[in-house]
Amino acid sequence: MSLRQRFGRLRRSEAASGLILVSPTAIFALLLLAAPLATILAFSFWSQDYLTIDKSFTLTNYHEAVTQPLYSKLIWRSVRIAGAVTVATVLLAFPIAYFVSFGVSQARKSMWIFMITIPFWTSYLIRVFLWKVILGYNGVLNTTLQGLGIIDEPLSFILYNANAVVITLAHAYAPFAILPIFVALEKIDRSLLEASRDLGEGHVTTFLRVTLPLAMPGVVAAVLIVFIPTIGDYVTPRLVGGPNGLMIANMIQTQFLKLNNAPMGAALAVLSMLLVAAIALVFVGVNRRFLRGPK
Repeated sequence: MSLRQRFGRLRRSEAASGLILVSPTAIFALLLLAAPLATILAFSFWSQDYLTIDKSFTLTNYHEAVTQPLYSKLIWRSVRIAGAVTVATVLLAFPIAYFVSFGVSQARKSMWIFMITIPFWTSYLIRVFLWKVILGYNGVLNTTLQGLGIIDEPLSFILYNANAVVITLAHAYAPFAILPIFVALEKIDRSLLEASRDLGEGHVTTFLRVTLPLAMPGVVAAVLIVFIPTIGDYVTPRLVGGPNGLMIANMIQTQFLKLNNAPMGAALAVLSMLLVAAIALVFVGVNRRFLRGPK
């Protein structure tokens, strides 16, 4: 068989057809995802003097990022805030998703999902500003509590600190946690729950031994969907976080836009991405081991 015949046969094969179908998506991903990441990675090994970039290979940026206490403090604060947001969001999202899946009739589930997505109708920035108004020293929350006689003076620990960042981000990402958990709960075969109860298990035991394990893929998806973007958020910490609520993304923004030190910002971005990837892989590994159970 000639080379031309082999090429023609390969072009008509299922593998070639599949490759042709995915090529536009692959090219799109390379241009908009892989290329920027590769550029950031290259920048992290360079140095910059005001507007002049020296492309000589150096590890100075990574050494400074690891040894400078300020950067380490911001990175671990970002992990703590993102972790708190993730825990709060998932714990609040699961009961809502459970109620919609098991407590709402099939005809009304679409309406409930529609209401859950209503926050997406407004700008994310507007929602952050609204929380700033709610949590402010003379905001809605403090005014209401004072009017009811619950507090004598406004609460100062709910704005311009990490608490305000957690509250604002938990509200902003709640729909992202509710929807994957709801989908996982909807896939559960209801006959399994009935079989568990027929075998003498109570509602709590059925939930812990049947419903929760089967819903874990949705919980894992919710955790990752919330944790990954929140650790890189810089708008919310800037507006409601104050000095004690700033995160590593704010420092990366400062390095790029104010200090004219793109290589240092790139190094911090790469370290943050590696840290997030490591935490996500550990979480997924622990979850898989949990689902397999003891041998």
